[in-house]
Amino acid sequence: MPSHGSLTKAGKVRAATPKIPPKPRTNPFPRKRSRRNYFRRIVMGGLPWQRRRRR
Repeated sequence: MPSHGSLTKAGKVRAATPKIPPKPRTNPFPRKRSRRNYFRRIVMGGLPWQRRRRR
């Protein structure tokens, strides 16, 4: 099965890039998180593709 490009070149760019340590993730404090969830679920009414469109 033919492939695009030779397999000897596979993964060379990723191996050459310097490793950057990940940023520590912090969860938002509960009041902020619950307010954001309320806004998403109740006010906005779900994700954009879940909303009913008015005619």
